[in-house]
Amino acid sequence: MPWAMKLLPVSLDQIMMGTAVLDVLIGILLLLDIFTWLAAFVGATHMIAVLIVSGITDITVRDIAIFAGMVALAIESWPFLEKNKIET
Repeated sequence: MPWAMKLLPVSLDQIMMGTAVLDVLIGILLLLDIFTWLAAFVGATHMIAVLIVSGITDITVRDIAIFAGMVALAIESWPFLEKNKIET
């Protein structure tokens, strides 16, 4: 969005590259099950930023679903939350 581009301290190309690196890092952490809670929290925060900047488009439903999944994963894997899990 044009209004969001005015807020960027660096070029749009650098932001896109940074976003790609962030997405790959989050994916690797989730795949390897390392700091899952942190990766999901950062992913959810990133999806909030994407939803704010992109507005309502054809892809908004997908982004909301990804956000909901990240929030659920962050809550489920949060290490500081005491929970009684049933061992299967």
